[in-house]
Amino acid sequence: MAARWESWIDRWVNAGVLDAEGASRIRVYEAEQADSRGLRLPILIALALGGITLGAGVLLFVAAHWEDLSPSGRFTLVLLMVAIFHVAGAMVRARFENLATALHGLGTVALGAGIFLAAQIFNLQEHWPSGFMLWALGAAIGWALLRDPVQATMTALLAPTWLASEWLLAIERTRGNGDRILFAGLLLLAITYLTCVTDERTGYIRRSLAVIGGIAIIPSAAALALAGREPIYSWFRPERLSVGLEAFGWVMAFCLPLALAATLRKRAAAMNLAAAAWVWALGAISVWSENPSDARFILQTLGPYLLCGLGAVGLVAWGIKEARKDRINLGIIGFAITILVFYFSTMMDKLGRSASLIGLGLLFLLGGWELERLRRRLVAQVRKV
Repeated sequence: MAARWESWIDRWVNAGVLDAEGASRIRVYEAEQADSRGLRLPILIALALGGITLGAGVLLFVAAHWEDLSPSGRFTLVLLMVAIFHVAGAMVRARFENLATALHGLGTVALGAGIFLAAQIFNLQEHWPSGFMLWALGAAIGWALLRDPVQATMTALLAPTWLASEWLLAIERTRGNGDRILFAGLLLLAITYLTCVTDERTGYIRRSLAVIGGIAIIPSAAALALAGREPIYSWFRPERLSVGLEAFGWVMAFCLPLALAATLRKRAAAMNLAAAAWVWALGAISVWSENPSDARFILQTLGPYLLCGLGAVGLVAWGIKEARKDRINLGIIGFAITILVFYFSTMMDKLGRSASLIGLGLLFLLGGWELERLRRRLVAQVRKV
């Protein structure tokens, strides 16, 4: 980043837009700011670790004394857990904003624990996804009031968790495409989160969403690719997924992430439509035939690998287009995982033991070397933009 703004200053000086004295003052100011930011990362790491350990310690303390408390004492403890962290965060906000952010985050985590503990105290088990709904609502209120990335990240995690739990409850006694609909929605949402950072729109919240999307995109794609066959446990479910409920699920799985992408990316959300078409194609693959000699069976067997490889290449191209090296890295990783899984599941059992190991070694050495060379070239190309 420093090299980039240095080149901009040199270009402005050469063009006569900025004089040499002004350029010198800018360099001095930025050098001072860099020195003052030197301890920012260690402080943030310390706050994150401190918040995690403090929260874990409180939960362990509550768990250790839970059986010794009366129902009224349990409910009072639940309320205090939520209130203490938020009150402490409000008290230190003017002096140390990062500490206040960590404390408010612990308060929202304690809210979720309090919701489910309160349900246990009063034996409320009628509709368990409502707990995630209340938790997501509390995080959303915290985000609206505080506007900090921790509350936004928790909202971005809890709202899909609530919707997914509602869907799982709706399809728990049915068989059909229910699991595939869930994985398709999660994959498209992960793509929306990953691509919310653009050159014009950055910030802590968007970068947090991009991290969530980067972590979730490969497992979600793998889950959707493996959802082609109906799982054995679904055969014992008494009902078939109704046409109306299935149609509603597909509409929500695609419309909600695309609406969020349109809100976050504006006109650039057109690329998300292409990603949605890819997700639909990956989710549409099903077992047409159980005959290994049938061409449709071969297409169904190879189709997920071809589509996953195409998706990885598309993610790399998307990263090049928008100058985002994180998408290039994820695309390369996804392509490598696709090749490895294809080798293990399709090729390795058709070769002898020694030949399969030799092939695996060559795949790791030569394939990894070539992919790393390609990744470095693409990242260097993006840095020059």
